[in-house]
Amino acid sequence: MTPFGKRLRELREQHGISLTELATALHVSPAYLSALEHGKRGRPSAGLIHQVNEHFGLIWDDAEELVRLARLSHPRVVVDTAGLSPMATELANRLARTIRDLPEARVAALLALLESPPD
Repeated sequence: MTPFGKRLRELREQHGISLTELATALHVSPAYLSALEHGKRGRPSAGLIHQVNEHFGLIWDDAEELVRLARLSHPRVVVDTAGLSPMATELANRLARTIRDLPEARVAALLALLESPPD
């Protein structure tokens, strides 16, 4: 599941809306929305994000948060380490190889480390 997909599901559940009902309202297929929620599709378009924001009445910070989550929701990431240090390349490769086996607590710790200001 992607960050956008998780938030979309939370919004649906908070408003008591089924996947099919939301898909109809957004003029997309239920299969597409399901794929978005489960991380089987890439980032949603800006238009779809806008539709979701309008449908749920999200404004200001909540709407911006949905845009931010969509940017972070591509399920197949490519990391270009050309021109970076050998350690950066090693880090990218090791993360790609081991991310599926990392416990959630370790993933959370790595995210927190990346969100902290650089030294």
